[in-house]
Amino acid sequence: MVIMTNTRTDNQKNLRNFCIIAHIDHGKSTLSDRMIEMTSTVEKRNMKAQLLDQMDIERERGITIKLQPVQMHYAQDGTDYILNLIDTPGHVDFAYEVSRSLAAVEGAVLLVDATQGIQAQTLTNLYFALEHDLEIIPVINKIDLPNADPEKVKAEIVSLIGCEPDTIMAVSGKTGEGVPELINRIVQDVPAPSGDPEASTRALIFDSVYDSYKGVLAYVRIVDGYMTKQDHVHMMSTDGESSVVELGHFAPMHVATDALPVGDIGYIATGFKSVRECRVGDTVTLKRDMREKSFEHIEKLSGYKVVEPVVYASFYPQDGDDYGDMRDAMEKLELNDSSFHFEPESNIALGRGFRCGFLGLLHLEIIQERLTREFDVAATITTPSVVYRVTQKNEQMQEVYSPLQLPDPSVIETIEEPFVKMDVISPTSYMGNVMELMGSIRSEYKATNYLDADRVQLTFEAPLMDVIVDFHDQLKSVSSGYASMYYEQIDYRASDLVKMDVLIAGDPIDAFARIVPRQWSVREGKAMVSKLKEVLSRQNFAIAIQAAIGGKVIARETLSAYRKDVTAKLYGGDITRKRKLLEKQKAGKKKMAGMGKVDIPPEAFVKVLRK
Repeated sequence: MVIMTNTRTDNQKNLRNFCIIAHIDHGKSTLSDRMIEMTSTVEKRNMKAQLLDQMDIERERGITIKLQPVQMHYAQDGTDYILNLIDTPGHVDFAYEVSRSLAAVEGAVLLVDATQGIQAQTLTNLYFALEHDLEIIPVINKIDLPNADPEKVKAEIVSLIGCEPDTIMAVSGKTGEGVPELINRIVQDVPAPSGDPEASTRALIFDSVYDSYKGVLAYVRIVDGYMTKQDHVHMMSTDGESSVVELGHFAPMHVATDALPVGDIGYIATGFKSVRECRVGDTVTLKRDMREKSFEHIEKLSGYKVVEPVVYASFYPQDGDDYGDMRDAMEKLELNDSSFHFEPESNIALGRGFRCGFLGLLHLEIIQERLTREFDVAATITTPSVVYRVTQKNEQMQEVYSPLQLPDPSVIETIEEPFVKMDVISPTSYMGNVMELMGSIRSEYKATNYLDADRVQLTFEAPLMDVIVDFHDQLKSVSSGYASMYYEQIDYRASDLVKMDVLIAGDPIDAFARIVPRQWSVREGKAMVSKLKEVLSRQNFAIAIQAAIGGKVIARETLSAYRKDVTAKLYGGDITRKRKLLEKQKAGKKKMAGMGKVDIPPEAFVKVLRK
């Protein structure tokens, strides 16, 4: 027993847990590739770009969506070290993934692009890391690019975190320059994990995925004690219990092992079939500790704050018979994505479906695409909305998740919508464009902070609905891709809002209904019908596309019909023969328009979200 304790203690001293945090597209995954390569974690013949990005959609879009751990072995001065790296996403929609990663490690590599400098998400991730009291190693990446300016970026980092210039490392994730020195720095500066190997076992679940054979795989950080494959686990929040099916490390694929010592990062195959029994942020302990020691003395770990969705949209199966398949797919997606939530709902026009909560529009698109790719389920998606608070004249308050839930205007006293504080970092040369873009939404200017002579941080307050749809894309467009943004919700404020309905061929399409500011309703209506005219397919009859508020039509477009040349088969004769065929065609089109039903393709519902 003493030998096992000493072995665990030695392993603990040689453990280094760290993550890489950065703004999107600053090179986190590429740097992770070089570290994996230089520590011989994966054979060269099996190496590929973005190795830690497991999903095809991550590779195609070139972004990281889910955090991904990997364990590397590294020798320095005759000592073997175990490095547990967690690669994190950089997009603002997936900031929750970053916060979970930071709670499982002792150090963070703060990565900054040498060509772009400090961006909005760089600041946000830095503040997250400081809150967790992590050892921060500032690193400048992409120094091999011809337009790189490491000295300028180094000055930005010094002014931001107050470190010495010579402590900032310069690397190239693409060529590998400076990466060995960075690994040495991680070994030297990141502290070994603290924790009592003899205490009751406590492990923090920082992520989970679903395996059809092994059930829920809980990604854990062993905070105290240790865990073996013979153990029986107990979830402290849900009271779920199970024998350990398998446990192991990430290399980066799952590699089974006999035990997870204190301070280590690994996975536990629980056999659970429901996320309700194994939640992210829960504390895992063992039945043996509950028998040998009083359960009341095992203190639950702090975990994470419950993630709150900011965007809601409803998903309905295009074929009613697919409802069961969609429910099963949603449950599996919820297992693999703890920030995704759904609940059943029904609609007279669309049938049975699900109201889903997302962290942003990119998150919505990822879920929709995963539904199609991984589960072959086509969904009709309603226009995304935020949660509105409606106070009726009888002083009853109601939370409204979609335009279809909005009460009759005659009984509404006030409608409140969520507002956010938004920071935009931009080159000063694009400051005018950014200010003009902010004027196109209902924003309120708050402050300007010059990071240096060439970069400025602008602070605004704006309605969340104006920010989530496509503001990020517009910001990139007006700044040639150089500006970045980050936002956080602050409060609810009263606004003059109305429900805008969309009618296609005279039929209201509930999926396209929206809640819009009254003063911009005509502009929004025209934009909606114009976009629908582009994305809908033409039919054999003309289609009227209308936007209406109440009984008043505020915008209209007409999608012209296909014209079939019914006179082509005629080769002569009197003009009345042609006229007779044309009149017959005209009557047929009129009849078809009266009974025709327009089929709306699933991709149209996502395309109209973009202005």
